[in-house]
Amino acid sequence: MNSIESIEEFYRHKLNWVPDSIRKEIGHFNVFRLEPFVGANAKPVPYSRRDYFKISLIKGNGKVHYADKAVEIKERALLFANPQVPYNWEEIDKIQSGYFCVFTDSFFHRFGNLDDYTLFQPDGKAIFELSEKQADEVSMIFERMFEEINSEYIHKYDVLRTLVFELIHKAMKLHPSAKPGKKEPNASRRITAIFLELLERQFPIDDTGQRLHLRSPSAFADQLAIHVNHLNRALKKTTEKPTSEIIQDRVLQEARILLKHSSWNISEISYALGFNEVTHFNKFFKQHQKVTPSAFRNASLTGRP
Repeated sequence: MNSIESIEEFYRHKLNWVPDSIRKEIGHFNVFRLEPFVGANAKPVPYSRRDYFKISLIKGNGKVHYADKAVEIKERALLFANPQVPYNWEEIDKIQSGYFCVFTDSFFHRFGNLDDYTLFQPDGKAIFELSEKQADEVSMIFERMFEEINSEYIHKYDVLRTLVFELIHKAMKLHPSAKPGKKEPNASRRITAIFLELLERQFPIDDTGQRLHLRSPSAFADQLAIHVNHLNRALKKTTEKPTSEIIQDRVLQEARILLKHSSWNISEISYALGFNEVTHFNKFFKQHQKVTPSAFRNASLTGRP
């Protein structure tokens, strides 16, 4: 697995320079046209996490490798990438045009929590295919970003934050949640939020020396200093899923990522995911994925579904 790409490494890799404006404490924002980075000018994009957010409008055919999924894009798509999820873009046909903006989490400090939006959450929808009209509307937002960032207006970064939120809400309206937001008691929401943070903090697994330690509902309950039944009730109220299923789904997702995108052997993957025996990992994976880890890896390498 590749290490996490920093915002500074992005500039060095793409542009061979790092702007003086990058300051971790105040955040950073920039917007680009896609054309200088594709076609003959394209540089290999590694499958990895970044320590910054990225929103891209891509016009052209390609494939997005995002977390454990590969999504083929035809014509136009709006993509939302966040620091929690590894990704890259595979060009199929010549990409005609597009835009992207990059920004750090601290750019939105005191202006909202990006993790509250489903399209920036690990299991949320992050790729939106667009009609020609929708793509034109998104293009106009990016053009306004260029106009604003090049202006002398003293509060231009406030306007740019507003334009980022406009992109976020435009995408979310394209795919509204199937369930209206039913508010559960504050205690259940708080427990769920802390549980999910603890779960996600263990990922990604990007070094063979790493090992998953919180693997069971009781382990999480101990960490939260609550009874396991209390944890189960809270998660069932807020997610409608048992604790064990949430943990299993996330471990399975990471297993698929490692099998597809790492060169580690099955034993190393098994150990990193907290299994004491390779046979236990094989049984777990086949039970939930319906194929063995080796068969899944082979199918990924040959391009079969």
